[in-house]
Amino acid sequence: MNFPSTIYSKLPNTGTTIFSVMSALAKEHGAVNLSQGFPDFNPHPKLVEAVNHAMRYQQNQYAPMAGNVLLRERIAEKVQSLYGSEVNPDTEVTITAGGTQAIFTAILSVVREDEEVILFAPAYDSYAPAIELAGGKAIYYDLEAPEYKVDWQKVKRLINQRTRMIIVNTPHNPTGTVLSADDMEQLEKLVHRTDIVLLSDEVYEHIVFDGLQHQSVLRYPKLAERSFVVSSFGKTYHCTGWKMGYCIAPQNLMAEFRKVHQYNVFSVNSVMQAGFAEVLNETDWYLELNNFYEQKRDYFRNAISSSRFKLLDCAGTYFQLVSYSKISEERDVEFVKRLTKDKGVAAIPVSVFYRSHIDSSIIRFCFAKEETTLRKAADLLLKV
Repeated sequence: MNFPSTIYSKLPNTGTTIFSVMSALAKEHGAVNLSQGFPDFNPHPKLVEAVNHAMRYQQNQYAPMAGNVLLRERIAEKVQSLYGSEVNPDTEVTITAGGTQAIFTAILSVVREDEEVILFAPAYDSYAPAIELAGGKAIYYDLEAPEYKVDWQKVKRLINQRTRMIIVNTPHNPTGTVLSADDMEQLEKLVHRTDIVLLSDEVYEHIVFDGLQHQSVLRYPKLAERSFVVSSFGKTYHCTGWKMGYCIAPQNLMAEFRKVHQYNVFSVNSVMQAGFAEVLNETDWYLELNNFYEQKRDYFRNAISSSRFKLLDCAGTYFQLVSYSKISEERDVEFVKRLTKDKGVAAIPVSVFYRSHIDSSIIRFCFAKEETTLRKAADLLLKV
């Protein structure tokens, strides 16, 4: 008999993520992988050289716990320029091992036993497990296809004395919707005179289309004063595998964040931080990202426009939702598996982002790919 004979799981309802499942299935069947959200092209050569230079010239030991000082200073400058928000780089910015670690750390730092966290489904799959590990309870507001709009009066009914946090995500993964200025103003009214903390997942902040403006909570002082804001270098600089991000929060919240951060990672990759510090003043890299991905979105949409898939609106992120209701009555999980095995294109079923597995026959494709990859996928999808 193995000891201990019984393990009581802290996450009994959690298995392998759908992203890992679909990427493995795509590899097994040689399919075009439009499932997991990562580019198939390299970061800018200047960024790679900056990291290499740091590695060669003695930047290989622990970084400060909060992160590279110059990098935090440049993040503060960027936030001031983009959102008009003054951020103290010493006390209000922490560099993290990707956006997911920042999300996990923020939740763990303020959510206590039996407290509630409101989140909007379909939701990124790391939110709920982090809440559960903190001893809290996830309270779901289900967004309805195909618009996925928020009715803030319905959200208000979910708030009670146990509500500790609300998680917002804009631009939104997986739907590609973005919150408007009106949404932010209604959120501001909702949390006024409460002790509710906000966690704003803004990892796709630079990928917003059609002339829309990213509505960061940092634009709204009354929201910013109660918010953890999470950003991702990986999404912005095409290097998701480097697992680099950062969190911005007011000093009182950041002090709690760092108490957890110092024990779950202490500090993150020193040479990557030095590299990003070197190139962060290349403002055109992120200011032009909207146009870069808008062209890819339009290319992919045009390429499959004559298929039997129905395209949903995509206002941000690098994900395109489509309905396959005219193609099959299968559940979305089974449909994407068959699409991968038989048709050679891997996607993600949207139902897995809902706790209740709401299935509207909608799946997600990632278009952060070279045009040759998108063309190959489109040719296969036109045959479905």
